[in-house]
Amino acid sequence: MKALLTFLPLFRQRSGAMLLALSLSLITLVAGVSLLGTSGWFITATALTTAGLGFNLFVPSAMVRGLSFVRILARYGERLVGHNATLRLLSDLRGWLFQRLFPRLPLPDRSLRHGDLVSRLTADVDALDTAFLVAIGPLVAAVIVGGAITAVLVVLLPAAALPYGLALALAGLGVPAAMVAAGRRAGRASVAARADLRMGVLDGMKGHADLLLLGFLGTTAERFEYLGEETSRLNLRLGAITSAGSLLVQVLAAIALVGTLWAGLVALEGGRIEGPLMAGLVLAVLGSFEVTGLIVRSTSKATQAMAAAERLVALAEMPTPVLEPASPVVIDRSDQTISLDHVTFAYPGLPSVLDDITLSVAAGERVAIIGPSGSGKTTLLHLLLRFSDPQAGTIRLGSTPIPAIRTADLHANMALLSQDSPVFIDTIRNNLLIGRADADEDALWQALAKAQLDGHIRTLPKGLDTIIGEAGRTFSAGQARRLCLARALLSGAPVLLLDEPTNALDRETEEAFFEVLATAAKDRTVIMVTHASIPDGTVDRVLTLEHGKLA
Repeated sequence: MKALLTFLPLFRQRSGAMLLALSLSLITLVAGVSLLGTSGWFITATALTTAGLGFNLFVPSAMVRGLSFVRILARYGERLVGHNATLRLLSDLRGWLFQRLFPRLPLPDRSLRHGDLVSRLTADVDALDTAFLVAIGPLVAAVIVGGAITAVLVVLLPAAALPYGLALALAGLGVPAAMVAAGRRAGRASVAARADLRMGVLDGMKGHADLLLLGFLGTTAERFEYLGEETSRLNLRLGAITSAGSLLVQVLAAIALVGTLWAGLVALEGGRIEGPLMAGLVLAVLGSFEVTGLIVRSTSKATQAMAAAERLVALAEMPTPVLEPASPVVIDRSDQTISLDHVTFAYPGLPSVLDDITLSVAAGERVAIIGPSGSGKTTLLHLLLRFSDPQAGTIRLGSTPIPAIRTADLHANMALLSQDSPVFIDTIRNNLLIGRADADEDALWQALAKAQLDGHIRTLPKGLDTIIGEAGRTFSAGQARRLCLARALLSGAPVLLLDEPTNALDRETEEAFFEVLATAAKDRTVIMVTHASIPDGTVDRVLTLEHGKLA
């Protein structure tokens, strides 16, 4: 529960929409209960009225129709507002999580596998909407409606007020609390098992060839089968707890109904209440338990939401790989020389990736670093961005050691274009604005022009507002790369870091990209690591990094 409270400020940001959804939910419930009560009173009164007595059919029939329309419209409005608030809340949750993850990249906990991270960023975030929208709303509605009907019973049928109030309190509060206590451990285990299952899927897909080659495919399949059975077992356990909770709620509803009916018959026999009114109260009591069923169903998910919240908070509170300076130094824009002085770096428990590296790159110089995979090329770029600090040596920007510069300022000064730079399912405009959110339209076209992509964009019917398909599928591979380059150029960073920017491109497209890069980055410092054969004129010099040494 403590982990869920961490996300309370995000809920408050959407409190207006949540309160509106709750109000509409209350109107729906009150209209439903009133409809049952009015219908019971109306039908009973009609049946008891003799032919000799007049009975006004129009008012109650109009009430029945009116309440029906109110219930339909309120439920539609509640779903519309509630679903919209849910989507916006999930967006807020992801924004909150990513904001806390960025300073922690690369994640220091190497035991956190890719599948587990994917699970936390997707399924765990999605699980939290249950806690805020499915559980809280019905719970509040049950308290308000239950309190109102109890008050009515106190006035009209006092003998039924206590048993009804106790039964509804147990159904709306006691049973869910018992379900949370009984399912807490199973919910935590279920979330972990599902994460393991996702990791098994991703590991199997990514490593299928290796598993087949090494003969471990059968073992992996057995492990995956075991994880599937364990997940199913935990789901069945949670389902059993939900079924037991539903049974208890139905028993409590029956007790409240029988108690109200018994008290009503006694009062009717004593002449203290009329038959139609008693029938209406009995049906209203029955209708008020509708919300408790929803509470029970949502409670089964609440245990998983708590476990998901714990996993997300643990991810967001992981230690950062570097410490921010206590007294940060402002970057001197007039001196953009990048220098590495006897830099050595090794990952925990592994030999040095970089060994006594010394390098100086002047402002405006373009340098390419080539070398075999695993030679430390990408690690060198990560050190420049201060994703980690070297074990020995110093990295400077101008005359300032980069640990003295705020990480945000350093990243604003250096734009990274990696082989995995994404193109999102969104407009071209929004894909570019990631580079600089306040860029105007002229700046967008200038960046596209430098990347030699403006001509193609102008031919599109919607121009900058054209939607790009998933992973840039509506663009060619070369166009997608140049769009990412335009985004990096738009940032205005004087230093461009490129990590295998032509990976997966054919040779013709690769050469075209290098040609664009040579002109687009003319006034900027460029440090590029690549396996590709670099055409003449693209960079000023080419260095080789091998076995941790730079030559």
